[in-house]
Amino acid sequence: MRLEFINRVKENDILGKSILTNEGQVLLRAGVKLNNVYIQKLKELGVFYIYINDDRLGDIDVEDTKLSELKRVTMRSISNIMRNVHSCTGKKLKESLRAVEDMISYIIDLGDVNKSLNDIQTYDNYTYVHSLDTCIMAAFLGISSRFNGWDIRELGIGAILHDIGKTQVPIKILNKKGRLSEEEFNEIKKHAVYGAEMLKKNLSMSSSIIKIVEQHHERIDGKGYPYGLSGNQISKYAKIVCICDVYDAISNDRCYRQKFNPNDAYELILSGSGTNFDEEFVKGFKNTFAIFPLGCCVKLSNGEEGYIIRQNKGFPDRPVIRILYDSMTKEPVPFYEINLLSHPNVVIKNIV
Repeated sequence: MRLEFINRVKENDILGKSILTNEGQVLLRAGVKLNNVYIQKLKELGVFYIYINDDRLGDIDVEDTKLSELKRVTMRSISNIMRNVHSCTGKKLKESLRAVEDMISYIIDLGDVNKSLNDIQTYDNYTYVHSLDTCIMAAFLGISSRFNGWDIRELGIGAILHDIGKTQVPIKILNKKGRLSEEEFNEIKKHAVYGAEMLKKNLSMSSSIIKIVEQHHERIDGKGYPYGLSGNQISKYAKIVCICDVYDAISNDRCYRQKFNPNDAYELILSGSGTNFDEEFVKGFKNTFAIFPLGCCVKLSNGEEGYIIRQNKGFPDRPVIRILYDSMTKEPVPFYEINLLSHPNVVIKNIV
């Protein structure tokens, strides 16, 4: 399976991973043969890349069927909570959060980080996929930080609800293209407080979860918002969600800006260690997440192009690359592999 930019997708390619709506329904199911109508519709929906089946990369498995189903149910639950936040109390809330808990339990027991992220986003489902990915990243970072099961549950629920306060921010501000005015930005910044107040009043959440929602934009050096907290004034859960929220947000295109390239997004987190982000959790981030996802095509500094087939744990920028074609003629060649750990002078320049 390969990860392909939508502009490089061709008619008769086979979709490798299903695309979901913001209601958790299947928009386009894995296995469908793509035609020009499908491809054009995906472009109109704001899809920038998709997974394509490829026999030459058949050993790349990015689909965990069980986790995909749990994520689909969780997406539907997030949608229900966000749309009915003022009335979502008691039994209804517990049922919605049970889906999140089931997904987190599965991640704790059987989760593979390389099969858990990089869901396909559209304009409509961005908010829900972002919340979902932030939750999943936070759970894996909690595992690497040796949190216990209860801590990871609290962390995951807080992460999936971290932006719930944005339901109180005018949509015209959230989706505005171009620079926000000072007044508009101040309104955006209030979403952390709005979210905490909503949870306190309506959802009877634990203080740990409320602090995640309230503090996920605070910074270690005290330059965050809404209260300018610093260091140990910020909860450990919020410190983790802060990293995951920022990384996922800048790794995806938005209506008001293009996404960062993977190296720059990763470097932003590492360079913020000790100022924006907690040093220990940044170390955990580096040891947990790779820069480039499995199946994506990259150009190397030696001029060759190939697909990432395996990650080297602890070396996020040094995966194993499979070369399938001549970089000049684009003609297929007997494929071979380059392990970047064994070739220190070769680096990844960019995704192609």
